[in-house]
Amino acid sequence: MAQYDVIIIGGGPGGYNAGIRAGQLGLKAAVVEKRVTLGGTCLNVGCMPSKALLHASELYEAAAGAEFATLGIEVKPKLNLVQMMKQKGESVTALTKGVEFLFKKNKVDWVKGAGKIVGQGKVEVTAEDGSVTTLETANIVIATGSEPSPLSGVEVDQKRIVDSTGALSLPEVPKSLIVIGAGIIGLELGSVWRRLGAEVTVVEFLDRITPGMDAETAKTFQRSLTKQGITFKLSSKVTAAKAGKSNVSLTVEPVAGGAAETLTADYVLLAIGRRPYTEGLGLESVGIVPDKRGFIPTDHVKTSAPGVWAIGDAILGPMLAHKAEEDAVACIEMIAGKWGHVDYNLVPSVVYTSPEVAWVGKTEEQLKEAGVAYKAGKFPFSANSRAKINHETEGFAKVLADAKTDEILGVHIVGPQAGEMIGEYCVAMAFKAASEDVARTCHPHPTRSEAGRQAAMGVEGWTMQA
Repeated sequence: MAQYDVIIIGGGPGGYNAGIRAGQLGLKAAVVEKRVTLGGTCLNVGCMPSKALLHASELYEAAAGAEFATLGIEVKPKLNLVQMMKQKGESVTALTKGVEFLFKKNKVDWVKGAGKIVGQGKVEVTAEDGSVTTLETANIVIATGSEPSPLSGVEVDQKRIVDSTGALSLPEVPKSLIVIGAGIIGLELGSVWRRLGAEVTVVEFLDRITPGMDAETAKTFQRSLTKQGITFKLSSKVTAAKAGKSNVSLTVEPVAGGAAETLTADYVLLAIGRRPYTEGLGLESVGIVPDKRGFIPTDHVKTSAPGVWAIGDAILGPMLAHKAEEDAVACIEMIAGKWGHVDYNLVPSVVYTSPEVAWVGKTEEQLKEAGVAYKAGKFPFSANSRAKINHETEGFAKVLADAKTDEILGVHIVGPQAGEMIGEYCVAMAFKAASEDVARTCHPHPTRSEAGRQAAMGVEGWTMQA
């Protein structure tokens, strides 16, 4: 049996970064991955291909709509969906090949097949041809990620009723698309097809979109998406879906009770969230019992079984690729005898629509519920020079700081390049910065980042440009 210091089950952002860090630290490492490519959901059918389509569709809409004409650029674009999908695939292939290169560079073995724990320090790998190999190791890291959550009465066939994977490769632009779920994934993919010409309706069980997002930010975000043509049916539950040859019929009822209605669309996207992929891993062989949702209980990524660790979407915390990367580094460094830690309060979230939405730390609702006295500073992008010049004036930046100490507690941005801007505040909050620290730090002009600075000024009431 092959002997390793660490075997990682899963080759996604958590798994492949764990392998790379292990190699850097001189550990003999193997990553077990059953896909034909590395990168997991994120690189193959998640973060990366969706961003490729978001970028392409945003450019298409800019050219096809009034934006280019306003700038004095007169064109009549023609959509080539086949080429748009082709370039998406080429980008994904380049990224997955890049991970393979990093494995070779850091002497990490990629063991192809499905991994299963078969006892302490033992992982059984079943290859595509059915052959079975057993590997031995001092440490096992579970990095199996997550999969789309199902919904009773809605059967995904990847033809007319699709999940996030299927929505990335539709063979045509739908005339109409219904998205079940107003979370990040549903709104991003709904935005792609809306820009390309589909009529998009979003059905959401809750009375608001994007649960977990600061409420004021979510309302502004919803107004923007509505202006763009997305229709929202909130406080509504889907009880049945029937797929035909050319369309889907959905039965929708008010959550509060009342008469059901039937909605019809060319395609339906089921996007109500994700669940941990932890079944069939042989957890029982080492005495690990997942919770009722499938998450593996951990204490600083350590499971209850000696020498078994779990990271990323397989454990509690934000189900985000960059959180999995942080888990991976902390886990491997602890295995190597170093000190590792992840502050989940400083894991940012981003919605890559237009406008983008990004946030880190606490929302106003969370601070009120915890009884924390705070001050808020807010600055609109309509008053930001760069945003005005670029015709990107929707949204705002908001900074929440402790009323006594001025420590930054949360930051919420809806507007252009919000995902890029939030990183500044992640660093600031990691160093326990006060809002005044950001307010008195020189920012380049004209940039969107000045909106974040002006919002920080607003905490103490001295915003200068609005």
